[in-house]
Formats: sequence, C-alpha cells, structure tokens
Amino acid sequence: MPRRSPIQLTRPQRTRTAPCRRPGACGAGGQSAGASNATSGHPLSNTRENERLHRYESRVKAAFDGIVPVLKKISALQHEKDFETQAQHIAQQELGFELPGQILANAWVDQLDMRRLFAWSVFETYRRFSDEFYTQAPLSHADEDQFDAFIQSCGFHTLDISPCADGRLAHVIRYVLRLPHRKVRRKSYAGAMFDIDNSIEKWVETEMLRFREGKPNSADQPTRYLKVVAYHRSSVNPEHEGCAAHGSDDVAAAAGGLERLESFKTAIENSFCCGASIDLLLIGIDTDTDSMRVHVPDAEGRIHLDKFVDTLDIYQVTQFGDTAECKEFIANQIRSCSPEVDTGFAKFCAYLIENNIAQIDYVRRNFSGAYPDIGHAERFIGAGVGFEEIQLRNLMYFSYLQTVEEAIADTDVGIKIFTGLNVSRGLPVPIVVRFDYHGQAPGARERAQQHCQRVTRALNERYRQLAEQGLLHTLQVIRDCHANAPIEVLECSVNPAVSGGH
Repeated sequence: MPRRSPIQLTRPQRTRTAPCRRPGACGAGGQSAGASNATSGHPLSNTRENERLHRYESRVKAAFDGIVPVLKKISALQHEKDFETQAQHIAQQELGFELPGQILANAWVDQLDMRRLFAWSVFETYRRFSDEFYTQAPLSHADEDQFDAFIQSCGFHTLDISPCADGRLAHVIRYVLRLPHRKVRRKSYAGAMFDIDNSIEKWVETEMLRFREGKPNSADQPTRYLKVVAYHRSSVNPEHEGCAAHGSDDVAAAAGGLERLESFKTAIENSFCCGASIDLLLIGIDTDTDSMRVHVPDAEGRIHLDKFVDTLDIYQVTQFGDTAECKEFIANQIRSCSPEVDTGFAKFCAYLIENNIAQIDYVRRNFSGAYPDIGHAERFIGAGVGFEEIQLRNLMYFSYLQTVEEAIADTDVGIKIFTGLNVSRGLPVPIVVRFDYHGQAPGARERAQQHCQRVTRALNERYRQLAEQGLLHTLQVIRDCHANAPIEVLECSVNPAVSGGH
C-alpha cells in the first residue's frame, strides 16, 4: 500500500488557511487566525472534553505506574523493626489499599516476595479503577441518548467494531472515534482477524431482537448492520511497531482485515439471503498519532485498499479554517475518495472523521503530536469476555476467548509482549480472567465461574514454566452485565486466602 493516499487533497475554495485575508479575521497586530488556533485547538475539537478525557487517562495510568516506585520504597524497609506497619501505611497512603499481611509477615524468614506484591497491586488497582467506571461513569458521552437515532439516520441500526487486540488500540471507541462505549459492540482480536462465526451469531441475535422486540429499531426499517475492522500501523517506526500479528506489514494488516470483512458478508448472504443487511468499513489507525485512514466504500459497498481519506492530512489543511469550512472540506474529501458513496454512509464517515480530528488535537496538545510510548506499554492482560471499562490506550492487552485453545494466537502474542515488558525485568505477567454473564438467565453466574476456573487452569498449564517461577499470576472475576453491576472477584492466585472477598 502506498504511504500516501492517491486521493489528492482538493481544498474547497471557501477554505482559507493562510495568509489571513478575511476582514476581522486577523488580530490587531496583523496576526492570522491560525495563531489563536495554536492555543485554542482545531475548530472541530472540544477543548473541555479533551481536558476531561486527559485528566481521566492521566489519573488511571498514574495509579498503575506508581506501583513499582512504591514497592521499591517498601522493599528498602523490609529489615526494619516495624516493617509491616510501615509497609501498610505506605501502601494505604500511596496506593490506596493494603498489601497481603501474610506476604509481609514472611519477610523476616525469606526475601520479601516482590513478584506477588506487584501482581497483587496491579489487580487491586484494576479492581478500584473498574469499580469507579461502573459506579461513577467517568467516560459518559454527551450524545449517548441520541446515538441510536443518529446512526439510523445514516442507514444503520448496529455498529460492530473489531480492532486489533493490541493495547495501543484499547481506546479506539471512546477516544479515537469518540463514540459512546455502551452503544457500540467491540470485540478485539490479534491482527483484527475477528471470529466470523461469532459475528454471525451477533448478527442473528441483533436481527431477532429487531423482529421480536423492535430494538434498536423495527425489522421493517431499511437499516443495515455495519461491521468495522480497525487495523493499525506506526508512522514513527513502521517496520517494527506496526501490527505484530502481521509482522509490522501495513499491507498485510489492511488486506487481512478486508478479507475477513468480505468473508463475513459472504457468509451472511450465503446463509440467509443476498439482500441481508450488511455494510462494511475498514479503517487504519496510526498508533503513534491516533490519526486514521478511512477506506470509504464505493456505491456497491466495495472497499479498495489504495483509496482512503487521511484524517491527519485533513487536520493539517483545516486547522485554521472555521467549523463550516472544515465540515465542507471533509465532505469533499469523502466524495473525492468515493464519488458514488451512499449519502448516509458518507454522513457517518464524516462523523467519524470529525470525531477523530478532536483526538488528533488531543494527542497534539498533550503529547506534542505523537505518544512517547510508540511501542507496547500495557499494564496487564485481560482474557475472557467483557472488559467494557478498558477504554484507555496501552492499559490492557485484550485476549477475548471462551477457551485458551481457541485463542492460542492471541494469548501467545500477549505473553510474548509481557515477556519483554515484565518478565525481562523479573516481574510477573498479571492476567485478569473475566467472564461477563446475563444474570436473568438461570445458572449464568455458575457457568461464568466455571469458565474462569477452566481458562485459569489452561493458562497455568500452557505457560507452566512462568507460573512455577512466580512469573504469572491470575485474578478471576465475573460480572452481571444485565444488572450493570461492578465486577465480582472470585479468586486471586497471589493470596487465595482472601478469594471471594478481595
């Protein structure tokens, strides 16, 4: 795939970037309007929302990143007379929770088990952050109540997105695309190579709800199911920091995502009818800048890998215009890429692009244009089903699975990543094993618990050497998603004595 889109950036006549020529658009000193934008942000950006999102991201990540410095401080005190008291005081003051007393009490007999303390601290920090997400809604979306109506006005009733499991895409819904996370189905897979059978099951479930309950709209409405694949690339280090599942090959990542999309659509049409309501969209995300390539489909719904709209180019051209000019430019770029694209689809693409412009502005304002951690920097692995609260970049590596065997590729990639991040430094791989369930279904909680136990056993067996060396620890949690409840801890390998009350 070429490095730049063959679609030329054609600036609408009304868009003016520089020099300033409009009356009143320059300041008293003859300064162009662009100078004020340097501090106020892009016209399509929401400064207040960006600040809110950044405060949340900074606070959560600081909690995880503060674990090692605090444990180092505690480690230095392990031979003090009142070590246990001092250690618990420091943990409470700086981490917000207590450490397992038995581990601290054993420090006089043997070396303090820092691996278990580290894993415990990661798990406790995750639990506290997860509880806050479900009880305080820190990532609420202003337009959540209107989102169903909006996507239906674009011709869709369901938005189903499959990003790569790479932690650098964990924020794709709430940050990169600025979508309400409760309104979007997200399921991540290594290389964005989603499970076609699982997506077929979701399509059937969605259509059944439309027929039986009229949710999200009735089946006689001419709306479609939109399946999106988000592959990724790196602009800073394309040969080494692209998608690991595709060997950092941008072409392979995009082609793999497109092949999976087309296979899904073919499977639906062959199984049900040629008029089955499926639309497809492929987007490529630069994990360094959060900018996107939007592969706008043609009138027949076909996606071409060499045709896309680049949101970073749009940002650079429109950053000194006004809102109306920016929107007009985006609409023109979409039409230039795909002249016959469906009107509703073009409207939806414009919405995603406008939202992404705000995210590009977010990265520019807070990280000088590109994230400092262009590579992997995840804090833990999440395995199972759920994790709605993970909406932050490089916080967790996803491994959605029902059994370890069916997701060997995903789990192996995660372990490889954490071998470099943690094991190489003598720290364990923390894995949260989680299964959400619908509490209204009889026996659902018990089945979720059994899933957790089975997957945990399989992980310990597959990565036995790490587990035996204390370099792999697990936390088992479940959640009743029907009740919108916080997570419930079942068992923790660090301290089984507190299982169920963690």
